[in-house]
Parts: sequence; structure tokens; C-alpha cells
Amino acid sequence: MFSSTGTFGAGAAGTGLFGTQAAATTPTNPNKDYELPSPPDDTVQTLRFSPATVQQNFLASGSWDGLVRLWEVNIPSAQQNAQNQVIPPNIQAAPKAQQTAGGPVMDLSYSDDGSKIFFGSTDKTLKMWDLNSNQVTQIGSHDGVIKSVHFIQGGNYQCVMTGSWDKTLKFWDARQPNPMMVIALPERLYAADVLYPMAAVCTAGKQCVVYQLDGTPREFKKVDTSLKNMLRCLSICTDPKTRQPTGFAVGSVEGRVAIQYLNPPQPKDNFTFKCHRVDQSTNVQEIYPVNGVNFHPVHGTLATLGGDCKYSYWDKDSRTKLKTSEKCDQALTTGCFSARGEVFAYGVGYDWGQGHEFSNPAKKPQIFLNYCFEDMKPRKKT
Repeated sequence: MFSSTGTFGAGAAGTGLFGTQAAATTPTNPNKDYELPSPPDDTVQTLRFSPATVQQNFLASGSWDGLVRLWEVNIPSAQQNAQNQVIPPNIQAAPKAQQTAGGPVMDLSYSDDGSKIFFGSTDKTLKMWDLNSNQVTQIGSHDGVIKSVHFIQGGNYQCVMTGSWDKTLKFWDARQPNPMMVIALPERLYAADVLYPMAAVCTAGKQCVVYQLDGTPREFKKVDTSLKNMLRCLSICTDPKTRQPTGFAVGSVEGRVAIQYLNPPQPKDNFTFKCHRVDQSTNVQEIYPVNGVNFHPVHGTLATLGGDCKYSYWDKDSRTKLKTSEKCDQALTTGCFSARGEVFAYGVGYDWGQGHEFSNPAKKPQIFLNYCFEDMKPRKKT
């Protein structure tokens, strides 16, 4: 499926397979998760696994060093021991290819068949990487940084939706030079998610907007989440029986997540919870930003990643925490689940939450893969 790019095999002494310099310090792996070889040279901004239509598992990253990287990930089936305890599989991964963007890569998305990767960057362009031909083509642009990229497979159309700091959503057909449609946003876009037939975005000014994508994309409703600080990340949730989108989770810089349903049976079904906070003393907490929220594709449970250098798994329906990781060397900047939900990938690196003075160039970014299928199962009802 993938053509040769000349990035396979070992690099020169002191470099990785992507030709990066060896890390200046020896990073740790406190959670004993699988560490991806040849990570980016700068903060990992986005991670995406290939869709379920692809038999193999591929993981793509976009980072602040201006590169899109691709790994093939082997995820064997988990086994059980004599006590019926699940033994995590021996995950392995290998670098496959990379492409250069015109600036730091802010987001990326696979096509529905996994043959193309669309990515947007700070150079304000949307590009398409054809993985079969290994060709990169510019297919769109904005007047500001492109912050979100999502491929949409609609009932009677397919396109790429991009959201930007220029306060617009644009819908692109790769065969046409101009957007199919442009929708004005109330403010600069900070995060978005798509699960057909729904799209949801959060913007500056703590605003959330939901869009209906079937037929002609259009605004469905504006949502007040009651969060009082800047919104940073967003993920759509589904009904466990119908698998249709029913709402979303949105995280803020104030260590808090809001669960918001579009049509809640009871108003109290919408709620917020605190996370990624560190107790310092009596009545004193250090509060860290929520850098990522992701719903599990099978169980419907939630993962959050924070500036406190930890990830946590949650069951929103029973309103309980399922697991919290050990503290990593640096903040957790982004994450995603594999299409079948076996693995959670997360990036570790500096998120600039404490300013330039706390940046340590000797600490290099890392990407880890956590076998999560069992840990993400919802809490059994009693």
C-alpha cells in the first residue's frame, strides 16, 4: 500500500530512522508502555491511527518540527493466563515514511479508506499526502493557522473539513481549487471533532457550536458548557446502543471537563468534573490544563491527558475514574485510540503551560502506546 520513501533502515551514527539527533538525556518510561522508535524532534501536536477499513494499524503524527511521520504498529491479540487474567500483548512499531509541511503541523486526518493523510499547519495550507504514490499536493488554504482537519464521508458526498484561526470552517473537495462551502465561526477555532452526521467545535470566547452534516452542512445549535476558562480540546460521544453521536466532552485550561449532551433526558445529565490537579497542601491545588479528551471507540469511556504529565481513564456514565497513569517526564500533549480500541497512543513533551523559562531542550518528545482495552471497560453496574 505504501511506496518507498527512502526513510527506511538505520540512519547515520547518532541519528534515528528519521535522521533525528539522539536525545540529550535518557527519558524514562514510568508506565512501562511501549515507546515508539524515532519520535519527533519537537512537541507532538496530533496523533491519528488509521481507520478500521485498513487491515494493518498505522499511526501518524504531526509535530512542531514541521513533519508528518508514519509508523506501522503491530498489535497482537491479548492472551489470558491460567487465572483468566489478560496479559497485554507485545506491541511493536517501525517507522515507515515522513513528509515535510510548511510549518508546525496542527492536525491531520486519514481518508476513509486509509490511503491518504490530510494535514494542516501554521503555514495556513491544507495538504494531501497520497500514501500509494508518496505525493503531497496542496488542496486548500485559510487566511489563518489551520487548527483542525477532519475527513468526512457523508451519505452523498465526501470532503475534508478544516477549521482555522481565521474564524471559518471550510469544506474541500480535493479535485477542486475552491472550497465547496464556507461557514463563519463566532471566534477563532481551538478544537473540533467529527463523527458523521455531527461536527462540534470549540472556539475562543468559550463557545461551542454543533453542526449537522447530512445533506448540506449547517449549524445545529450553540451550546453553553458552563466552563469558565479557555477551552482546549473536544471529543464527540455516542449512544452505546445505536452508536450515533449524542453529545461531546470539552476540556479547559483550568483542569476541568464538561460532558454535554445535545438532548439530555434530564438537565443534570450535563455535568463537569475536575481532573489533572495536584494537591500541594490543605486546600491548595496546582491546576493544569486538559490537553486532550478522547472517547473509546468500543466502550464509550473517556481518556483525558493533562499538563500534570498524566493520563486518566473515566467512565462518564457511572461518573468514576477507571485509572490514572504514573507521572511522565513531561506534559501529555495529545492522544488517540486505535480504530478497534486496543491501544491508546499519547505524546509526551513540553506544552509551554509554564512559559519559556521552564522549557528544557535536553528533554525530548516521546510517543507511547498503552494497551488499554481492558482498563477502558466501563464500571459494572451493581
